[in-house]
Amino acid sequence: MIQHFLDWFGMVQGWLFQSVVEPVLFVTGLGEWTEDAYDGVEWFLAGLCELALLFMVLRPLESMIPVHQFDDRRARWNDFIYTVIRRAGLFSVAVFFTLDPLMDHIAGMLRLEGVHPFNLEQLVPGMSPTVSFLLYLVVLDFFGYWFHRGQHKLRWWWGLHSLHHSQRNMNLWTDDRNHLLDDLLNDTYTAIIALAIGVAPAQFVLLVSVSRMIQSLQHANVRIHFGWLGERLLVSPRFHRLHHAIGIGHESKGQGSLGGCNFGILLPWWDMLFRTARFSNEFAHTGVRDQLPRQDAAGHTVPGRDYGRGFWRQQWLGLVRMVEFSRRRKA
Repeated sequence: MIQHFLDWFGMVQGWLFQSVVEPVLFVTGLGEWTEDAYDGVEWFLAGLCELALLFMVLRPLESMIPVHQFDDRRARWNDFIYTVIRRAGLFSVAVFFTLDPLMDHIAGMLRLEGVHPFNLEQLVPGMSPTVSFLLYLVVLDFFGYWFHRGQHKLRWWWGLHSLHHSQRNMNLWTDDRNHLLDDLLNDTYTAIIALAIGVAPAQFVLLVSVSRMIQSLQHANVRIHFGWLGERLLVSPRFHRLHHAIGIGHESKGQGSLGGCNFGILLPWWDMLFRTARFSNEFAHTGVRDQLPRQDAAGHTVPGRDYGRGFWRQQWLGLVRMVEFSRRRKA
């Protein structure tokens, strides 16, 4: 069945490229980008398949077993816009295939010096494709854990990443609710790690696609957990929801300083190993503490911070927070 799907996928990719993309490239004088464009079509189709699965599986589950009822349905629609942009593959394609020739050039220079680039698959001769895929997934997840901790530890970075946490009606599309600059940093970091350990372009597409599908489940508004053992093997919606909890997921011990818990992307192992795991039976309310109204020194109620409602407003305010938080640290 999987082979039939792959055959169908390759046939559609070839047809779309030859019928639409390739003619456009030659008409616009961009024929030198033909090879990269073919890979771009693969990313685009993978994103469409992901969207179809999310609609068929997770969207019905959110209706049947929701954690809570939404009080702002426009917020979910706005997250969907982020998902469409993200799953089209523009950022991932541009970053990976821009860095690929650069990494090849560096590898060539190293070989001239007698240094052979590291490749995970060379550790065990005859490693099967399935084992190498799982190995790459674990290694990338380890580096993703530390990237995520950086997003919560550095004040300027939290200014960008807090957009992702500001969704108080968290849903299956919220995984892609990120600042564009934050996405660019993430894609660049992931591509460099993947290329450095020897991930092939075609394998990278599948690795990213599998990771994104699991992360969509983690953010879904579904009352699902994996049990005591399961939640220690794979990040569940309940485990990750605690990462988005107000005053818990983005603050160290709830004391207001940056930090938080449950940073694992796919695997909770790193949180357990580095003592950032927090397991709970509750399905917490999500958001950022400064979104809530507060009392000033005079006893007046001060509205919470505005994170914006529309896409461009949210992007602009993310840059504003990045500058504000950077200055606050210097002060």
